[in-house]
Amino acid sequence: MNSIERCENLVKVIYDKFDASHDFQHIQRVRRNAHIISGQEGNVRNDLIELAVLLHDISDVKYSGTEGKKQETAIINQLELSPLDRKRIVEIIESVSFNGGNEKEATSIEAKIVRDADRLDAMGAIGIARTFAFGGARGRNLYDWSETARLNMSEKEYHTKDTSSVTHFYEKLLLLKDLMVTKTGKKLALQRHEYMLAFIDQLKIETSEEY
Repeated sequence: MNSIERCENLVKVIYDKFDASHDFQHIQRVRRNAHIISGQEGNVRNDLIELAVLLHDISDVKYSGTEGKKQETAIINQLELSPLDRKRIVEIIESVSFNGGNEKEATSIEAKIVRDADRLDAMGAIGIARTFAFGGARGRNLYDWSETARLNMSEKEYHTKDTSSVTHFYEKLLLLKDLMVTKTGKKLALQRHEYMLAFIDQLKIETSEEY
């Protein structure tokens, strides 16, 4: 069993405990996105990309709190990797999260690919589905048109204040198109962005008092 197969076995049991917005199906979709992008980006370390994708939500504070980072480290240490590759994987993972616009810079091409692959899964039809799945799991309102989206917030504010699911579109999803960093990611994001705009327009119609 190679490192990727071992890592997949170790992380799957963890993701199976998460809600549908961040389960192992999410990981599989991000993997496919990363494969598509990496195929257009030239010479990259696909093994590092695969491992970072598999691990990137293990330490998500929304699910694992302060223990997530320990779990991530424990899994990485079980893989047959050089110290340098372990360091590279951690750096990729740390640059993926949006964190209310407070993300760390993605410096390597592998980090840029994983970030774009993950953000594509937060857009389009699947991004809409995931947003409402997460909101439902947290008991959030579907929409609240009176809410004002927070476009400047700290990482703590982003993770602690529960706004409606639709408000999250304005605080994150609709911003992602302009935050993609690879050429392929930017191209793929366009159609998904337009789909979300159309969805919001239709939702406004259906929830209007004049409907």
